[in-house]
Amino acid sequence: MTRLIQNRRKFLTTAAATTAMLASPAYLRKVSAQGAGEVNVWTYDGFVPTAFKDAFEAETGIKVNVRVVDDQGKQFNLMAAERQSPTADIVTVAGHRFLQFIDSDLIAPLDTSKLSNWGTINPVFSESDWSTIKGDKWGAPILSGSQIMSFNTDMASVDGDTSWDMLFSDEWAGQNAYIIQDMFSIVMLYLGYDGNMVAYLDNPDEAARIVNEARDFLIDNKPKVRKYYDAGAEIQQMFINQDVAVAHSWNGPMAKLIADGFPVRMTIPKEGSYGFVYTLNVVQDGPNTDNAYTFLNAALSNPEYGAEMSRASGFISTYKGASQFLSDAEKASTSFPDEEIARLQFFRAEANEMKYGLVDRAVEEVRAA
Repeated sequence: MTRLIQNRRKFLTTAAATTAMLASPAYLRKVSAQGAGEVNVWTYDGFVPTAFKDAFEAETGIKVNVRVVDDQGKQFNLMAAERQSPTADIVTVAGHRFLQFIDSDLIAPLDTSKLSNWGTINPVFSESDWSTIKGDKWGAPILSGSQIMSFNTDMASVDGDTSWDMLFSDEWAGQNAYIIQDMFSIVMLYLGYDGNMVAYLDNPDEAARIVNEARDFLIDNKPKVRKYYDAGAEIQQMFINQDVAVAHSWNGPMAKLIADGFPVRMTIPKEGSYGFVYTLNVVQDGPNTDNAYTFLNAALSNPEYGAEMSRASGFISTYKGASQFLSDAEKASTSFPDEEIARLQFFRAEANEMKYGLVDRAVEEVRAA
């Protein structure tokens, strides 16, 4: 994809096997021996830390059955196929895919009154506009991916806030690269518009005008671009070869470079950026709903669990205080300062049909110009 991150596999090697088991938080000790049975969790590799799973099972008596998924579409199809008799209790849905699962009655509204640890989540992730649909919340945010600007710190020095201006400046002409389709959302935001296009659902003419303005901006700046690239591995190699000094990318590929010791810095520029959030969701009519809530509340009970998820996956933790459990190198590759996190907006699905009907055509016009 270029609309959203393509490679959901982890970019960082998990340290779970070499770290000591996390201490059992007070929450788990309180529910010790109160639980029974099992809970079935469908999620991505690394999203349920081994240390947490072991502690949860030991303290609650609830067996955790993890089924690793690797694609949102496959997960949707599996859930739809067994809608009349679900086997999953918790699934992992990205926020921009909520509508598909909600409209198909596959996930249930989240009862946050059952989650005393809800406050562990940074409200940037839990309380922003994407998280409430039809008056309800639908998932507990655990990890986030974002579009970021990155630069080789040996080639470029930036003091204070960064700006998307770097990608369009004469100074870095011929030394920058970006994913052209993803840049449409960024450019619309940079120009002062809603990159999700939800604001223009009732005004398709205005939507078309804005996309055309973004298209013309990108065409005007096309001579400055070294390359429009597609895959994360491609931009990694361009940085390693010093073909580029600054680039737009998703955080995952840059996290891998940082973890490997390459001199690159990731930032969320002052104009803001877009990201998506992975959430844990309660399945509609799942077989073990009470255990599902016990699992969710326990998963939110300790920011160290958030750090473990981030370390294993390479994504950004949504937990307040998670970064204190990361090394300096891990912080550089999987976290951002609070002031930069506050600049994030999140992809929403309501206007996607209109948006990409316009953007897909505009992308081809930029390429052909």
